[in-house]
Amino acid sequence: MPASNRSVKTLEKEFFAKHDPDILPILRAGVVGIAGAGGLGSNAALALARAGIGKLIIADSDRIEITNLNRQQYTWSQIGKIKVKALVANLRKVNPFSDYVGIHRRITRTNVAAIFAEADILIEAFDRADQKQMLIETWIARFPDRPIIAASGLSGFGENRKIGQRRIGDLYICGDEASEPRPGISPMAPRVGIVANMQANLAIELLVRRAKK
Repeated sequence: MPASNRSVKTLEKEFFAKHDPDILPILRAGVVGIAGAGGLGSNAALALARAGIGKLIIADSDRIEITNLNRQQYTWSQIGKIKVKALVANLRKVNPFSDYVGIHRRITRTNVAAIFAEADILIEAFDRADQKQMLIETWIARFPDRPIIAASGLSGFGENRKIGQRRIGDLYICGDEASEPRPGISPMAPRVGIVANMQANLAIELLVRRAKK
């Protein structure tokens, strides 16, 4: 039967039919914030949407450039468009049963709390070290009981064994914590995707762990 001839409830049930029935309600109730809609953010968002997270809040101030397409979840037809709007549109094409909020705004110390107030967990998906530090410091100060999942070291290719995860209180860091972008060694889709999916996977783990306490 064509999807257009079935009710939304039926389609939603079928979409989530192979999800763990004990875990799905936790995911559907979860709210994850994503600071940045580039390589890390767009890949993490897609993974979380497929997993069935109930709500994603994604903030970014950029527009899509042609150089983004080698590692970010956008298409040629979206070049020049606002990233968060394009990303929300793409997520809805994959999973229209979750809630997506795209905020086209530069994230600063003064608006972090307001933008991500609903988030149970925040994923840091910035490029620059100073932005990462600002976000982590601000989040921990404002929401000391809510985890933040950062990324550090994802440039280049190969060396899967060096990619890991480390915890410092409610700060989690995914990546190799060493590789930096430089001429000839730029962020490439496979490694960016690995780290982004680690962040998404960890977000799910933390949501489930908290719900089962």
